[in-house]
This record gives sequence, C-alpha cells and structure tokens, in this order.
Amino acid sequence: MISGRRRVVLAAVAAASVIAAAGCSQFNKALGQQEAMVSFKDGTPAAERLAVRAACAKLPNVAAAPLPSGVPQAVSLNQVIYRVDHASNADKARLQVCLSKYPSVAGMTFQDSSDIGG
Repeated sequence: MISGRRRVVLAAVAAASVIAAAGCSQFNKALGQQEAMVSFKDGTPAAERLAVRAACAKLPNVAAAPLPSGVPQAVSLNQVIYRVDHASNADKARLQVCLSKYPSVAGMTFQDSSDIGG
C-alpha cells in the first residue's frame, strides 16, 4: 500500500510531467513556424499589395498571414507575410516565382521562429 505522503509526491510528479509535456508541445509547435516576409518598393499602393498577397497565397502550403485588426491598412500592408510552416523547398521556390511576376515586389526573406521570437 502507498502511504498518504507518497501519494501526494506521486501526484505532484505526475502533474509536473503533464505540465512539462504540454510546455514541450507548445515549444515544438513554435519551432516549426516559418514565415516569408515580402517587402515592396516605395509608393506601391495598398491595392497592388493586396493583389500580390491574394495571388501568391493560392500556392500549395503557402497561406497569407491574417492582417492585424485595428491597424490602418497602409501600415498592416507595409510587408506582406505568408505562413510557410509546411512548405517544401519547391513550394518556397514557387512562391518566389509568383512574387517575381510583380515589379512592385522589392524582395522576400524567410524567417523561422528563432528569428521571429516565436
């Protein structure tokens, strides 16, 4: 038989294990986050930025990140962000090809959670 004190210790260890496992799962989820950050040439209108955002978000494993609420569109579209968490190198290459069709795109960089503080 297990004494009352031992039960408390075992319960505390079990609870700590569950909390640690949940924390690791959140940490691993954050590690898998990748983004493609697209910058535009000065003077590119919001309508053009939205068109680029919509067109290239149709690619496999590429999704436009939601625009922040409560922020003027001119500010929120300063850079277009795509989520590419599950994108292969080929998917990322297709994104680069899509973006290259738009002269208003100045460049793109990929960042993972270690770069974005995920």
